Amino acid sequence: MYKNITIFCKNTQQYKSYPRGISLFEIYKDLNIQLPYAVVAARVNYKVEDLNFLIYKPKDIEFIDASTPSGFRVYLRSVSMIMAKALNDLYPEAVLRIEHPICRGYYCCIDGRDKKVPESVIAALKKRMQEIVAADLPIICEEQQTAQVVKLFRERNQMDKVVLLETLGIAYARFFRIGDFIDYYNGVLVPSTGHISLFDLESYSNGILLRVPDRNNPSQLAPYEDQSKMFEIFNEFVKWNRLMDLSNVGDFNLICRESTVYNMVKVSEALHEKKIIEIAEMIKERQQQSRFIMISGPSSSGKTTFSKRLSIQLMVVGVKPIILSLDNYFVNREETPLDENGEWDFESLYAVDLELFNRQLSQLMNFEEVEIPFFNFEDGKRYYRGEKLKLNPDNVLIIEGIHALNPELTSAIPDEAKFKVYVSTLTTISLDNHNWVPTTDTRLLRRIVRDYKFRGFTARETISRWPSVRRGEEKWIFPFQENADVMFNSALLFEFAVLRKQAEPIIEDVPQYCEEYTEAHRLLKFLKYFVPIHAHEIPPTSLLREFLGGSSFKY
Repeated sequence: MYKNITIFCKNTQQYKSYPRGISLFEIYKDLNIQLPYAVVAARVNYKVEDLNFLIYKPKDIEFIDASTPSGFRVYLRSVSMIMAKALNDLYPEAVLRIEHPICRGYYCCIDGRDKKVPESVIAALKKRMQEIVAADLPIICEEQQTAQVVKLFRERNQMDKVVLLETLGIAYARFFRIGDFIDYYNGVLVPSTGHISLFDLESYSNGILLRVPDRNNPSQLAPYEDQSKMFEIFNEFVKWNRLMDLSNVGDFNLICRESTVYNMVKVSEALHEKKIIEIAEMIKERQQQSRFIMISGPSSSGKTTFSKRLSIQLMVVGVKPIILSLDNYFVNREETPLDENGEWDFESLYAVDLELFNRQLSQLMNFEEVEIPFFNFEDGKRYYRGEKLKLNPDNVLIIEGIHALNPELTSAIPDEAKFKVYVSTLTTISLDNHNWVPTTDTRLLRRIVRDYKFRGFTARETISRWPSVRRGEEKWIFPFQENADVMFNSALLFEFAVLRKQAEPIIEDVPQYCEEYTEAHRLLKFLKYFVPIHAHEIPPTSLLREFLGGSSFKY
């Protein structure tokens, strides 16, 4: 047996020999790795590992900081555990729940959403967190038989973790320890509390806003951004979850093992329909004033199917909808703006002929007839084929696209003439009380399945494009979401259980030694938390059918 192993450090582009069993932290110190921000973990053969991880075989190693998606998750988990320990130190009987992202931070509640957290408690909690960070306490990862780990959490009355672990069906489970305090997280953490230097706590609604570093500049807190409308949508869905006695994945898995799971499918779909009916009735009330229905949302949010279902409900209430595609207003290919890499930026607002679009909307608002252009994606040119459009008093015009809520898109149209809808996937179920489900994971998994089934893209290709998609959303969609008159949450409680069966074989084809494997490996681990269910009970009009197939709508 060789006493030394050779590693390749991607940060320095160098090979170096080390004794077997050396830790990542020791390698990091020896190589004197300098990154823009503090190192929080490393990718070892493209899998994220904590800095205490021991190396016994030749590996490719890349140290990462919080400016990377993987590093940012490590930071969030770590600050969450520090917060959980601080609360346990101060109020051992209290229950902390870290629920969902909001206002560029994370909403937390103590002993339930209905109980207001006093300012004095928030101040004490923040002070204790700062003390824990200053003490630089080790965060130890341990692994034991799942039955033993369950017993540890049961003794501490952490039943959310008990139920989750009991439904996973795994022989061994990892957990984390700071002194006598233990917790469970679905990924790695920093090696000690001193690695967490930046956070804040503020009062928000009945709970606490955990403020965290800016993803693009982790040396400063993410700037506060009001998202009161989105928060209300979260509240609405949390109440619906309560009706079905659901808050965490463990609860969900217990239902999935019973025949009653398909009742949950029916209830979830019915709640979607109820919300769409409410929106249609709101539009009916404002029809004479607001003839343009602007529908926006990020990639794979289901806005296309939402538009079609909304059209049906509008007809039910006596409104005749006409759908106008923004795609036909693209400028000719050679006029398309370029991105920072010198490639066509089709997601830019200025890929749309704003002057023509606004002129025709103004004419339509005055009940004039216009000739609608047609954009040919094959040759990148716009044509006119004699297609005419004119609104009548009983019509509304549905305009669906990523820029629909951007005021600049419809600058010639008065605001009162527009009814604005924002569609997104706001996941309201968590793995347990301290592990929320990222809202973007729903959309990414939907897109992986759809791209593979209907667009001929592999999971590797979809994952590779995702960062660019996300940058476009940050620039062109998210800044305008609070402009909406109403928000629609397209997430379905049961969809991860359905997507697991669909997505796993697609993601498993991602090669193990490529950049995209880091995300593929994380998604596969995440899907394992859900007991799979069959898609046969999902109706053909479901938003999920846009991604799974089997929809009764034409796309």
